[in-house]
Amino acid sequence: MTAEGPAIRDAATVLVVRRMDGQDAVLMGMRGAGAAFMPSKFVFPGGAVDPGDADVALAGTIGEPCRARLADGQGPGPDAIAAAALRELAEETGLLIGRPDDRPCPWPGFSEAGLTPDASALIYLFRAITPPGRPRRFDAHFLVVDADRIQGDPDDFSAACDELSHLHWVPMAEVRALDLPFITEVVLAELGALLALREEGQPLRPPATVPFFDNRGPAPVFRQIA
Repeated sequence: MTAEGPAIRDAATVLVVRRMDGQDAVLMGMRGAGAAFMPSKFVFPGGAVDPGDADVALAGTIGEPCRARLADGQGPGPDAIAAAALRELAEETGLLIGRPDDRPCPWPGFSEAGLTPDASALIYLFRAITPPGRPRRFDAHFLVVDADRIQGDPDDFSAACDELSHLHWVPMAEVRALDLPFITEVVLAELGALLALREEGQPLRPPATVPFFDNRGPAPVFRQIA
């Protein structure tokens, strides 16, 4: 806690997209009613970057230009942010994105499955810093990955922790009917634009720039990370 309120913590959030019945869907879950941050809201899996995330071996690292955009010289670095996204996905949903590898991973699920986290398919989509006056503040990096990178059944949430309930794949055409935080709605609009540019049968490509809502200073600033 600082004189200006809670300290800003680095965070990573992952949007997992899946092609279902001819349309795109995104994985969402609901935060608990007693949560200090965004209670009872539907959100993407994600959370704060832990100190140990920078030390976890990755089977593949996030590619360019996303890597350069994440490396602003102030935060925990691209590998730690990408690792945090994959860890939070595993913890909150039980879904694993990794490759067979002989390097041990301390996270639940990965070692049992013989997998090392793989960040190579992650795409950097959006960055936002929580405005002042909130009970918790995050410098949140939103990353996208295709569900075809999941190892195992994408509908099996049996290994999820209890941070998110009502985990399910929501069609993009229906997602705004959920009770969403404002920033989630903004990020969904960016996701929709990214999906609209995808060629049939081709992987997602990074956007031309990454929008950034910067609330570090006395006045909010919106800019694009090139």
